[in-house]
Amino acid sequence: MVEQNLGMVRSVVARLSLGLPTHVDGDDLYSAGLGGLLNAIRAYNPQAGTSFETYARVRIRGAILDELRRMDWVPRSIHTKARKVQAVAKVIEQKKGRQATEEEIAKGLDISLREYRRWAEEIRPATIINLDADLQSDTDDSLSQYESLADSRAEDPVEGAFRHELAELIVEQLHQLPEMQRQVLALYYFEEMRLAEIAAAFSLTESRICQIHAQALQSIKGCLQRCDPCFMQPYSF
Repeated sequence: MVEQNLGMVRSVVARLSLGLPTHVDGDDLYSAGLGGLLNAIRAYNPQAGTSFETYARVRIRGAILDELRRMDWVPRSIHTKARKVQAVAKVIEQKKGRQATEEEIAKGLDISLREYRRWAEEIRPATIINLDADLQSDTDDSLSQYESLADSRAEDPVEGAFRHELAELIVEQLHQLPEMQRQVLALYYFEEMRLAEIAAAFSLTESRICQIHAQALQSIKGCLQRCDPCFMQPYSF
């Protein structure tokens, strides 16, 4: 099973490697992904109703993101800028009742639009949101948030209500995103197109598509944190 799914590991590593700093070692990420694949093989339950590929991708991605978080490859200055951008965007969104535009955020930060776009490019790596991380520990045998979800055939009422509300929040926020951001997310996550391919489709630079992608994720993350400040605290900027 390991040999049959090595391509999946390479695929996930390639997807997550897009836009990462050059000093991040791809071999380290591949090793982490292999660990995630092994854990998936050990823990997979065919009776759960989820295909092995879907389950394994979650574990592989989670293992790689855990490795990135352990490496702490995002400088403190980038986290500081990301917090400033998020704070200004939050104020504008609360005041306007919609997502903040680039121009509004730049004005709120008292910087030029060009400077803000440079900030957006710098903080893009800090926008990774890991919903597959271990709940309590970093050990290989610990459960991820994905695995902790109750079986839909015997769902806990409280957990079910939470998941339903969370899904509604995300869907609502997706509808509020600008059309361009929705298209980029759809092509990247559902059509599995690379950022370079999306850039070519829209006749834009890959850097610009990366910015749009990061802004969309940041908006969704901000929505979740406004609803529950503790929900994504471990992954805050």
